Amino acid sequence: MESEKRTRPAGVTDEAIGRIRELVATGVWAAGMRLPREADLAAQLGLSRSSLREAVRALSAARVLEVRQGDGTFVSSLEPGELLQQTSFATDLMQGRTVLELFEVRRLLEPEAAALAALRADTAAKSSLRFELDRMFEAGDDPEKLVDADAAFHDVIARAPGNAVLRSLLQSLSTRTVRARLWYGMADRGALDRARAEHTKIYEAIAAGDGDLARASTLTHIASNAAWLREHLGDSESIPSMATKPAEALTDPTSANEPV
Repeated sequence: MESEKRTRPAGVTDEAIGRIRELVATGVWAAGMRLPREADLAAQLGLSRSSLREAVRALSAARVLEVRQGDGTFVSSLEPGELLQQTSFATDLMQGRTVLELFEVRRLLEPEAAALAALRADTAAKSSLRFELDRMFEAGDDPEKLVDADAAFHDVIARAPGNAVLRSLLQSLSTRTVRARLWYGMADRGALDRARAEHTKIYEAIAAGDGDLARASTLTHIASNAAWLREHLGDSESIPSMATKPAEALTDPTSANEPV
């Protein structure tokens, strides 16, 4: 009986979350709408105020609601980037060979995004892609600069198709942290040059408007990374941490030597 009492609040909170989520999902509460006052909303939903507060906290963390101090609680923008943010958080925590499963998903999505980018990218997008590729070359062997240019390069591709859900999914699957862990793992100039060469092929295909070539180039790029991970990672090993110092990551002979 004591155990049931301890678990009951969580059940009540889950019920509160479910009711609020249903109101949002059905459009009764639209994006940006201000919620009723806490006392009124608790009465409307038949909940205690404490259960309602817990539900609001949980849904705020999930980016469904937004609490503005002194102004009230609102439904968020419900944009894909907001709602999928928690996926990015989870991606950053993946360790060891679980990362390979992440690459399998990337392999399904990123080549198609590149193909769409080749068909839909306008002149400005192609110029941006060229700019970020140039930054990768200018970065030399500086991992931080490579991470920034690489993330921006792939975000241009993700943005070009004009599909906000696709872009948000790609951002959540290949976060800056994941990219940094791979770039920091590269140990020699040859690996860095191979990385830049692969990105150059992707750029050239998109710039030429060749969707099939863009798809193939991106698939090759991701497959080479996944192949290296399968070869070098044990069940409990992981690619280097962002906390690894650049000098250590680039000179340690036991570190990784493949691109992102």
